[in-house]
Amino acid sequence: MNVPTWLWLATLAGFLAIICVDLFIVDSRPHAFSTKEAGIWVGVYMALAAVFAISLSVSFGLTYGGQFVAGYLTEYSLSVDNLFVFLVLMTSFAVPAVLQHRVLLVGVVIALILRGILIVLGAELIARFASIFYLFGAFLLFTAWKVWKSEDDEPDPQGNALVRFVTKRYAVSPDYDGTKLRTRVAGKWMLTPLALVMLAIGTTDVLFALDSIPAVFGVTHEAFIVFTANAFALMGLRQLYFLLQGLMRRLKYLNYGLAVILGFIGVKLILEAVHETTSLNVPLIPVWLSLVVIVGVLAITAIVSLRVTEDSHSPAVGES
Repeated sequence: MNVPTWLWLATLAGFLAIICVDLFIVDSRPHAFSTKEAGIWVGVYMALAAVFAISLSVSFGLTYGGQFVAGYLTEYSLSVDNLFVFLVLMTSFAVPAVLQHRVLLVGVVIALILRGILIVLGAELIARFASIFYLFGAFLLFTAWKVWKSEDDEPDPQGNALVRFVTKRYAVSPDYDGTKLRTRVAGKWMLTPLALVMLAIGTTDVLFALDSIPAVFGVTHEAFIVFTANAFALMGLRQLYFLLQGLMRRLKYLNYGLAVILGFIGVKLILEAVHETTSLNVPLIPVWLSLVVIVGVLAITAIVSLRVTEDSHSPAVGES
């Protein structure tokens, strides 16, 4: 896939335009997002991703369009796990509801920049060392095992090294001051908690990128597709947070579903590594099968989780 420079620049400009629209129009009046409003924006971002997939298929072929869809679904499904972290961080920093959209927007921008750097590094490693897929595959299998065993582990906001570094060197005000990142308290300039939570969300996401980016590289080797799949997933993740805020605690089996997806892609990567570096005739997993497995696992995980939690909240027979 030969992606011209102008297409890279046009794609980056498009994402920048979306961020500007979000910041200066959607978020010009900070407010608490309703489920209806969040649902509309989730639909808009999914529609944009669908249009991009169609454009990619027309310009470069159905194979690359299918790789984008598989990469997008993989990234989106793995990013759902981020929502639990976002919820914990929002609660820990006591972020007012009217500011949560701004926090997620800036946090996603930070995450997108950092992920872009990781994607460039990953693409360079793949171009130079075909055997890197053994490492990626083993790492995903190890991560799948950790995710399967994770149960209800929750992140510690103070465990973020960058947040600790900042709080040791800069005074932080005890209260929020609207959308300001700095405020004056008793004649002294201080950072607001808003600045810290934005930093925490943006940098904590990198830990998730360490498994999600190799997973998307397991679906496609094209850096352009990996980047756009990440970007579309992250851009739509903010509204998904507000849409699923009430359901997140009910997705009790999500970690098992994500573990299965990570394990599946880990096996796919190792098979490709064997195919590329040896003369063994090993089977390769096609993109269509990846799509079926990802969608199927997510659907089963969601249905079983919601059914089980619904039953557990239902009154017992004879209770009123």
